[in-house]
Amino acid sequence: MRRPTLTLALGLLLLACGLLGHFARAQPQPPRQVVYVLPIEGVIDLGLAPFVARVLDEATQAGAAALILDIDTFGGRVDAAVQIRDTLLDANIRTVAFVNKRAISAGALIALSAETIAMANGGTIGAAAPVQVGMPGAQALPVQEKTVSYVRKEFGATAEARKRPQNLAEAMVDADVEVAGIIEKGKLLTLTTEEALKHKVADFRADKLDGVLKQLGLAEAQVRTASPHWAEELVRFLTHPVVSSLLISVGMLGIMVELRTPGFGVAGGLGIGSLALFFYGHWLVQLAGWEELLLAAIGLVLLVIEIFVTPGFGVVGALGITALLGGLALSMVGAGDTAATIVAAVSRIVISLVVALLAGLVLLRFFPRLPFARRLVLDANLGTGPAHGSAPESDQHWLGRQGIAASMLRPAGIAEIDNQRVDVVADGVLIDAGERIEVMRVDGNRIVVRRIGHINKEE
Repeated sequence: MRRPTLTLALGLLLLACGLLGHFARAQPQPPRQVVYVLPIEGVIDLGLAPFVARVLDEATQAGAAALILDIDTFGGRVDAAVQIRDTLLDANIRTVAFVNKRAISAGALIALSAETIAMANGGTIGAAAPVQVGMPGAQALPVQEKTVSYVRKEFGATAEARKRPQNLAEAMVDADVEVAGIIEKGKLLTLTTEEALKHKVADFRADKLDGVLKQLGLAEAQVRTASPHWAEELVRFLTHPVVSSLLISVGMLGIMVELRTPGFGVAGGLGIGSLALFFYGHWLVQLAGWEELLLAAIGLVLLVIEIFVTPGFGVVGALGITALLGGLALSMVGAGDTAATIVAAVSRIVISLVVALLAGLVLLRFFPRLPFARRLVLDANLGTGPAHGSAPESDQHWLGRQGIAASMLRPAGIAEIDNQRVDVVADGVLIDAGERIEVMRVDGNRIVVRRIGHINKEE
C-alpha cells in the first residue's frame, strides 16, 4: 500500500518540477542594454557638430543606456566645440567622455561637457587657450583678451554645470588664472590622468572601452559604434576652407560670365550651383542663416542693377559688393571666433573674388576664340539683309568706320561715328568714354566695336 503512494508522490513531484522549469524558461528575458560609441578624432571642425547631434538623437530614441565619446584630439574650432557642448549639456541620456589618449583645447571642452569622464593611462586634458591660426606653417598667434574671457567662461560654466572644479577648467584657458598648489600664474593647465583623478576632474581610469563599460556596469551591453553618413562627410568637405574658397571663386566666375553673355546657360547654372553648395554646407553647420542668405542675395541684385541700369560705377555697385562680401563672410564665422578670424575670412573671400575676376577676364577674351570652344558658344553672326534682321544700307555701311565712345561701353553703349550717335557693343572688354573705337563687324542688328586708342577731347 505504501509503495504505490510513494510512487505517486514522486511522480507528482517530478511533474511539478517540470512545470516550474517550463514556466521559468517561458518567462521573457529582460532586453539587452544598448550603448552608443561616438569617435571624436583628429581636428574638430564644424561638420562634427551635426554628426554628434544626430548620433545623440538616435541613441535617445533607441533608449540607450549611455553615449560614450571616444576622444583623441588636439582640438580645433572653438565654435564647433561650443555647439557640441550645448548638445551634450541638453542630452536626455547619460553621456561619458573616454579620453583616449588626449582631449586638448576644444577637445577638453567637449570632455568637460559629459556627465562622466574616464581617462586612459597616459592621458592628458587641458591646454585650451584660443589662438589665431595664420598661414600654413606659420606660428599661431595669441588672441584678444575678450576672446580669452569668453572661452574661459564657457569652460567655467561647463565645469560648474557638471559639478567639476570651475577654477581648474578656467586655468586650462587663461594663463592668468592661478590655482594654489596646482598651477602658477603665467602657465596653462594640462592635467595627466593621475592629476585629473586626484583633482576630481575625471571620475575613473580605464585603458580600453571594455574597461569603461565595466566601470559603468554595462559590460554586457550591446555596443553600437557610430560613423558619419555620406551627407555628413559631404558637409565637412564643403565647409573645408580651401573648398569653400573654391566654391566662391567658381560661383562668382559663373555669374560674371553669365551676365556678359545673352540668355541663361551653363555658366549661370554653375555659378548659382556653386554658391548654393557653399551656403548649403554652412547652413547645415549653423553658420549661415536667413540673414546671411538675404544679405548675399541683396548684394547680387545690386550688382546686376549696377551693370545693366546705372551708368559708371558708384554707390549701388559699392553697396552690392559690400553686401555680398558681408553675407559670405558672416557665413564663415561663428560663436567664439576672434576679430582676426573674421578678417581672415573676409580676406579669403576677397582673394576668391579677385581670382574669379581675373579668370573671367581671361575667359571672356580668349575662350570664344579657341577651336574647341566654338562648339560650345552660339555664333552671334546672323548675317545681313532683311531676312536676317538688318538692312545693309542702315547698318553694314558702318563696318570699318572709326569714332569715339560717347559713353562707357560695358559692353553696350553709345558711340559717335561720323558725327552720328550709334548704339554699339564692345567686343569683350570695357571701353571708357572718350576712347577711340572702330567698327569691326556687324552681327545682325548689333554693331560690334573694338578699342583702338584714346583720343584727347581737346583735339
